[in-house]
Amino acid sequence: MSSEDERKQQRLISEIMELLVTHYGGGLSEQELDQGIESLQAALEMARVSHLGQLRKSGEPYFIHPLRVAHLAARHWMDFSSVIAAILHDVVEDTPVTLVEVEARFGHDVAQLVNGLTKVTGETLNREVLKAETYRKQLLAAVNDVRVLCLKFWDRMDNLETISALNPAKQSLIAEETRAVYVPLARHLGMGNAASQLDALSLGVLYPRRRRRYETALRALQKETETPLRKIRSEINNAFEHQRVPVLIKDRWRTFSVAAAQSMQRGLASLYTLEIQVDRTMDAYLGLGLLHGLFAPIPGKLRDHLNVASKFGYQALKTSIQAGEYRIRVEITTRKLARFNDAGVLAPGFEFRKTNFQALMRSLLEGESAFDAESLRLASASIQVYTPRGQMRTLPEGSSALDFAFDIHEELGLRALRARINGHTRLLKARLMDGDQVAIEAVEAGAPPTALPKWLEWAVTPKARNAIRRYLRSRVKEGA
Repeated sequence: MSSEDERKQQRLISEIMELLVTHYGGGLSEQELDQGIESLQAALEMARVSHLGQLRKSGEPYFIHPLRVAHLAARHWMDFSSVIAAILHDVVEDTPVTLVEVEARFGHDVAQLVNGLTKVTGETLNREVLKAETYRKQLLAAVNDVRVLCLKFWDRMDNLETISALNPAKQSLIAEETRAVYVPLARHLGMGNAASQLDALSLGVLYPRRRRRYETALRALQKETETPLRKIRSEINNAFEHQRVPVLIKDRWRTFSVAAAQSMQRGLASLYTLEIQVDRTMDAYLGLGLLHGLFAPIPGKLRDHLNVASKFGYQALKTSIQAGEYRIRVEITTRKLARFNDAGVLAPGFEFRKTNFQALMRSLLEGESAFDAESLRLASASIQVYTPRGQMRTLPEGSSALDFAFDIHEELGLRALRARINGHTRLLKARLMDGDQVAIEAVEAGAPPTALPKWLEWAVTPKARNAIRRYLRSRVKEGA
């Protein structure tokens, strides 16, 4: 091993330890913290010894990969068990170490996480079947512990960062799979930053020349605007200091995507966001006033998602200002909400709708294929609709009245005739909007179900589509 690789490993280990102690040291007793550090050191030693002599396709020592995955986990507030599982996530799959050994040394929690990340094997099964079974295994594990998926995100992220050593066909396969599966799942968990990074890395693999052109143009724009942006940040910082409002100001440049590349001609406003973080919600509204006092606001661009999250779960005040010759997008949020915006379900205090997530995982498991990519894409954003009695139901954005019926009960869905949305009669294919009140009119008890093949075009949720398919198959069998 080269001295550079050794230094890289030691740096990662030191930073992992520092992050865990920083995030959890205050909430653990001295004994619990010591036990966590001891287990972490034991996991590092097990992984180091187990992967000794193994190299990745790129030629680097294999042990560096689980260290980077563990570093990503630690950076995103994952706990000791999760970080230990990240360090060990390939030992059962790629070394003689068994899951029984992992559980004996590190406990059931770590072993379950490692098992959820371990691929399904079988000499008699082809590659596609093994992949599908591995996905199902991950989903099943995620129903009980969402950390399995989060760890998979970091694993996939590092694999995409170091994918150049693989053949182009395999690179494309991994990139497309990431966009179809892991990007929408990350968004569904509120992990917008992880979703954006996974998407950008995947698109960089699929469109390398376009990515290089984008990055070159972005660097040129950053150089051109460095001085004026520094002046703008200074003016804002001074205004907040004058009002004695603590503030953190950050630059955020848009990651590569096809849409971002197409927006290059629109200038700074489409590629750059100035993020302002304050301590309290009240300070955010005060800050908005200070900002608009310094620079002219662009009419029609103000969005208040501070108390009511946007459709992707993002919470911030959004506005656009004209600062001299530059039009700039600005987001003002609190430090706490910034953690939610960045890490989603992993952020301390994040209100995670576990029941909704588990329902999505189970419905995907019941589906015709391992993953229904369209359903996952729709699951990235959600709406809230209400029954006539005021009961709230959360559905994917784009859901129809038919999806609502199946969400209430499968029998109601199969017997649905029409819907009443906000008091108006509508067809079952009508798309719902956030805040709608919905009632379903169904055929009388004892009458046959009304489900038709065209309903598969109207329904978007896995629950509804699976129920319709099951019913239609049963009809075919009855007629055979």
